[in-house]
Amino acid sequence: MLLDANWTMAVCDIDAALSPDDALHNLQWTNARVPGTVVAALIESRRWSWSDPVPLDERDVWYTRPVNGHGPHRLELEGLATCADVFLDDAMVLHSANMFVARSIDIDLRGTHRLTIRFHALTSCIGGRKGRARWRPRMIQPPDLRFVRTSALGHMSGFAPPAPPVGPWRPIRLVSPERANLTSSYVHARLDGSDGLIDVDMEFDRAPDAQPLIRCEGVTLPLEPRTASAFHGTLRAPGAEKWFPHTHGAPRLYTVSAQVGDDLFELARTGFRTIEVERDVDGRGFALRVNGIEVFCRGAVWTPLDAISLQNDPEALGRTIGLASEAGVNMFRIGGTSVYETDEFYRACDAAGILVWQDFMFSNFDYSAGDPDFAAAVECEARQFLRRTSSSPALGVLCGGNEVYQQAAMMGVAEANWRSPLFEELLPRVCAQEREDAVYVVNSPSGGALPFHADAGVSHYYGVGAYRRPLEDARRADVRFASECLGFANAPEARTVASDFGDAPLASPLWSSRIPRDAGAQQDFEQTRDHYIGLLYGVDPVALKRDDQLRYLDFSRAAVAEVMEATIGEWRRPLSSCSGALVWFWKDLWASSGFGVLDWRGEPKSPWWSLRRAFRPIQVLLSDEGVNGLFVHCVNDRPAPFRGMLTMRCFKDGTTVVMNACRNVEIAPHSSLTLRDCDLWNGFFDTTYSYRFGPPAHESTVATLRDASGAIIAESWHFPLGRAAALFSPTLTAHVFCDESGFGLRMRATRFAQSVKIEDRALIPLDNWLHLAPGEERIVRFLDGAAAPEGLVAALDGPPLSYGIVAD
Repeated sequence: MLLDANWTMAVCDIDAALSPDDALHNLQWTNARVPGTVVAALIESRRWSWSDPVPLDERDVWYTRPVNGHGPHRLELEGLATCADVFLDDAMVLHSANMFVARSIDIDLRGTHRLTIRFHALTSCIGGRKGRARWRPRMIQPPDLRFVRTSALGHMSGFAPPAPPVGPWRPIRLVSPERANLTSSYVHARLDGSDGLIDVDMEFDRAPDAQPLIRCEGVTLPLEPRTASAFHGTLRAPGAEKWFPHTHGAPRLYTVSAQVGDDLFELARTGFRTIEVERDVDGRGFALRVNGIEVFCRGAVWTPLDAISLQNDPEALGRTIGLASEAGVNMFRIGGTSVYETDEFYRACDAAGILVWQDFMFSNFDYSAGDPDFAAAVECEARQFLRRTSSSPALGVLCGGNEVYQQAAMMGVAEANWRSPLFEELLPRVCAQEREDAVYVVNSPSGGALPFHADAGVSHYYGVGAYRRPLEDARRADVRFASECLGFANAPEARTVASDFGDAPLASPLWSSRIPRDAGAQQDFEQTRDHYIGLLYGVDPVALKRDDQLRYLDFSRAAVAEVMEATIGEWRRPLSSCSGALVWFWKDLWASSGFGVLDWRGEPKSPWWSLRRAFRPIQVLLSDEGVNGLFVHCVNDRPAPFRGMLTMRCFKDGTTVVMNACRNVEIAPHSSLTLRDCDLWNGFFDTTYSYRFGPPAHESTVATLRDASGAIIAESWHFPLGRAAALFSPTLTAHVFCDESGFGLRMRATRFAQSVKIEDRALIPLDNWLHLAPGEERIVRFLDGAAAPEGLVAALDGPPLSYGIVAD
């Protein structure tokens, strides 16, 4: 039985109540959701203020509810944040000090009882802990948080809401003894030649009435007993189809179920795949091969859908994973500053064909790896996580933690003092025992001469971004795998901004106070974004912000979209050293101009559309190779060959075609094709304007890849004089139509239109902040094609044009 109702909660000073009876009679109680957190309950009861938040690290919290039953029962608590005592009536039955570990205890019920949980103030949990840290990070506070197994969420000023996770954040169940209950199961798929093998373990709280029988796609297997209540077996699936990331194949899943007498258990949906690391000829690379196929991993660092309650609404989870799949995401990284996700998240990634890079929950600190109790708690935490996700083919990379080595190295600590047996011995040993099919990475970042160097191993690359390097630095840095990159303060779309911040958003105190900032940095990430507005468009962002906020926000959205698309395009070149890029991060944690590709409501921001273009499985890319000309790269990640037509055109004054060429192309599966501009022109033309013989002949070049039906599959633009030189004010037309595929928007521009925005009142267009070639019709569909579009379109720095009902 799920104990999710009839809970009340009380927040009090430390030791204001010392027993359940004391708390029940002397504290002020309010209703609370379980699973959930204290902050979520306080917000729901209107007792929380973001401007003056309750200092929960310095408060005790009590939860209570009645429970009923007779005889022996098992109480299962999947997650208590963080130092908690559990009472049945006035007797303490459990102490827990790790929010990431599930607990289970046997209790005896004799009618109606009271279940009470006391969550101790974090300052009480860490008080008196000894041990001098060899380095002290600034991003996560307090520094003694390193002693406690809890999340960094709520302790990162400038990154996340000040809402530390406190409370029963995972489900609590009361299990009846009326029949044999399944207490744990383990399902793991592996390949044996062309066959699949599925290892299954099942354990019950007592001997079941019948021997378990495993079924998978018509194959059955009786499990062999290890004890009276534990069973094991390995089922063979002949000629198993392999699971692939959805960009490179089909994420084939197999359903594994168990029959135990009259009871049927669906144990898992699992898949068969191999994954390994290719290190390049110099030994410094990091490229993932799935089933022998090299995969350029692209996606983002995952953030909780609800950073306050830490719960995943099923509809929101499905929609968010759907947006990721639609955008071509094939990897999420769960960073060490967050929490381990729910089983539903991993199942959703399995089904969608999205790989998961999983950090263990360690970040920045000098952890007490030499403390035997701490090490034992970590091992329990890791084994529990790996066993509950044992069936997931999506879980491909396991990583010791986030920026621990980087933090120490940046503070000048010698390598001998920042390498830790926690990451070098304990965690890799547990991973090898529980998930030998996953790749282990010691830390993110790591692998270079210094952990934060980008030219070896995995890196957190912010050369383009926080360090305000030119776009060319993405190549110069010789990035091998960016497990974090491209962090910007991404402005939400207009309707979200108006809803959250009003008609003068930049004047809202919420806007400036929630701009992301690195601790100790002289600039915030809005200033980083402003740098690229000036760099790309030659305008003064400070003056623009002062004189015309809405125009400034449009330049902001266009700039981050362009920078991200250009950088990912550079890294996806066939000759690039880079094999993966994960943007920091997927979804905003609260209403803000935050790092997210999605805003806090889960709605796309401008990077979603640019990444959707950059992540396409079938792609065309342009790279400026200087005096060697403009290179055209055609990439086919799909398992089938691509046949189509490649065209390339150059435009003068945004209207006149000065060069035009086309040719048929065929790209083999999982391969690429590179051509030089002279291959298409059949002669010399200074496409990159490197030789500079006379005035420039054009401001923009576009390469377009079409399929056999003539439909545009991918497009890439190049601006030899910079984007500012191609910034025109074209005349646009936009008309709504409806056909068998639903509603669409038909657009055309008389002149080259840069970063055209579509602001629909309710719908999400499938393309946005896109460039339009002069005179060429472009059709944009919507995610929900059943409703009629209505809104406006405008080129960057151009006048708006209404479409739909508004236009009539």
